[in-house]
Amino acid sequence: MDTTTAASTTRIVSGGNPSRYARTEPPGTRPTWAQIDLDAIAGNVAALKAQAAAPALMAVVKADGYGHGAVPAARAALAGGAEWLAVALVEEGEELRAAAIGAPTLLLTEPPPAHAVRVLAAELTPTIYTPAFTDALDAAAQDAGAGPLPVHLKLDTGMRRVGVPQADWEDALRRVRNAEGLRLGAIWSHFAVADEPHHPFIAHQAQEFARALELARSIGADYELAHLCNSAGTLHLHDHHYDMVRPGLAVYGLEPAPGLAGDTTLTPALSWWTRLSMVKHLAAGEAVSYGLRWTAARDTVLGTVPAGYADGVTRALGVGAGVGGGRHLLPLERLHPHPGEPDLAGVDLATLAPAPPAEVEPHRPGQLGPAGLGHDRLLGRVGDLRGADGEQAEGRGVARREGVGGDVAHARRLEGVFLGGASAGVLAGGPEGPGHGRDHGIGQAPLGLGLVHQP
Repeated sequence: MDTTTAASTTRIVSGGNPSRYARTEPPGTRPTWAQIDLDAIAGNVAALKAQAAAPALMAVVKADGYGHGAVPAARAALAGGAEWLAVALVEEGEELRAAAIGAPTLLLTEPPPAHAVRVLAAELTPTIYTPAFTDALDAAAQDAGAGPLPVHLKLDTGMRRVGVPQADWEDALRRVRNAEGLRLGAIWSHFAVADEPHHPFIAHQAQEFARALELARSIGADYELAHLCNSAGTLHLHDHHYDMVRPGLAVYGLEPAPGLAGDTTLTPALSWWTRLSMVKHLAAGEAVSYGLRWTAARDTVLGTVPAGYADGVTRALGVGAGVGGGRHLLPLERLHPHPGEPDLAGVDLATLAPAPPAEVEPHRPGQLGPAGLGHDRLLGRVGDLRGADGEQAEGRGVARREGVGGDVAHARRLEGVFLGGASAGVLAGGPEGPGHGRDHGIGQAPLGLGLVHQP
């Protein structure tokens, strides 16, 4: 007897175990797709705001909304209560403006000075940290004649990436204070180790930031806002929230480090799904694919799924890796100097049940294993990824930040299906219910591969 509960989208089959089902269907001919839950993004923003000590929240939607789609992610974040958005590139801000998203949007990095005019044209709030860009922006703002342009001055308090070096803080503050075309909208910096709660460098950076604000006040460089906290800081450094928090990863439902969210409920918004394309029985001792790198230790059943490294399946999830509490998986095509086969990967189906199934019909939902054991989750919700030892597979080169639009820029062909958010106008102009992603997919897919079975 089958029992389906719509609220949890969990199907329980007599004689089997519960497994999550995709709430969408593949949008193209290949049954491998990403599912993006916009209501989860809105809910995460609302939850982050509810626990924050700051009055405002800036949702970071750079890198195509961490691979979720910048425009729908931005709309969902705003629906959840975000007052600001943030992008890394001028082009990312222009994409939001082209979609009629007019919310205040911070440009997190400086473009070359020659492009200062484009920043003004897109009505982005620029970050400044070099004299050359500051002067170019000042000149462009004065030429535009629209009044002083608010800028956010980024100071380096210890992360040592972009930002004004500490020796130059006073000069940078005076430069902005004296610029006729600019005004100091905010001073900001960025924590380096906020995801390590007991690291002493957190206190060092916090002290340096406080010193910078005092310096600004002492020389008459009046600022309107101060912001310091990324996702990790938003979740646990409430004494340093100032006027605004600036979460990125947490907006999409991921903890920057295990347990950091505490009582704040975050829901991963992106899941990656596939269905079996072929099933073969293997005898003990038979080996599989290029290099014959995996050998069946027993009679088993091998399932092939239509997803490979062209979709972002990392070689780090090779022999011995697992998903969902150590279930083993085998990418059939590992990355080599020669192209190999970028479209296929395999899973040892016998690890999903006490005994291998006699037959499993390819492409049929609900039959990834025996007795209706599973559906078609390839990498369930981001964060389900595990190594064979049950730990997060970050040691295999799969970091949480890479799991959502990290280094898989080549995975443009993975199509995305959006669900939720229609009632809030997130999918403006789209039909009620799930909506398809852009023709080229969702930009950057999550790393990893697995048929996640959760007993």
